[in-house]
Amino acid sequence: MKKRILFIAFVLVSISSYSQQDSQFTQYMYNTVNINPAYAGSRGVLSIFGLHRNQWIGLDGAPVTNTFSLNTPISESRIGLGLSFINDKIGPSDENTISVDVSYSIPTSESFKLSFGVKGTANLLNIDFNKLNQYDPGDILAQRNIDNKFSPNIGAGVYLHSDRTYIGFSVPNFLETEHFDKENSTASVASERMHYHLIAGHVFDLTGNIKMKPAVLGKLVQGAPLQVDISANFLFNEKFTLGAAYRWDAAVSGMLGFQVSDSWMIGYAYDMETTRLAKYNSGSHEIFLRYELFKNYDKVASPRFF
Repeated sequence: MKKRILFIAFVLVSISSYSQQDSQFTQYMYNTVNINPAYAGSRGVLSIFGLHRNQWIGLDGAPVTNTFSLNTPISESRIGLGLSFINDKIGPSDENTISVDVSYSIPTSESFKLSFGVKGTANLLNIDFNKLNQYDPGDILAQRNIDNKFSPNIGAGVYLHSDRTYIGFSVPNFLETEHFDKENSTASVASERMHYHLIAGHVFDLTGNIKMKPAVLGKLVQGAPLQVDISANFLFNEKFTLGAAYRWDAAVSGMLGFQVSDSWMIGYAYDMETTRLAKYNSGSHEIFLRYELFKNYDKVASPRFF
């Protein structure tokens, strides 16, 4: 059974290596700067964010992702800056990504701003084929690990937002990088493709103490099916968040969040697979911690929901 599970994991790794997906987050709405650089500084405060995701618990070689980011506006200017780090482990691969984001915002009305952002990224890829079961000792691929393979990238995004509504479009990586096996230059062992992200959401006041925010995230990449995440979060008394999400034809999720203080927020999400893969794992867990530094505490009288 263990070999069967490892084989399934290897197949998944092979598929993702051919048409590599960006890191996946259920609670992306709290760390939007990872997928759209135009988000940087849009909350109006220094925001520091950390997240751990353990995907497909019980499946050998399943993805484990850790991310850390910060973003902030620059004084009273229209410029925002962001910095993020992502570590993604999938089977024999260990990938580190460092990104710098710069945004510029233009008021379009009394309520809305239009932000433009650019992202610069440095990626280091490691693949250790010795971690896989090897059935052919003469396999050239298994003898050629990838060690700290460096590849730069650039991306861009736009983000139209007010205190209640947002819509954004982004391409975090424009450059499509191929990583080749040195002994067989015609075989790509890892490829990076352009990812297109569309996000949108709106906050409704249901009562004086309850807000609801439906949101959608669409992701499209060559070689993979369209992925759509639909979610709804409810905010109670500006403190407690309860939500649910559906990843189209892939998973259903539950989300919890608690605003511990004006600055600290903690959140948790659980994903349950709706595909045949559910037979081989017990779901995915995701936890995050966010800290925000306010210069003017009047700003937190009604904290923004995104």
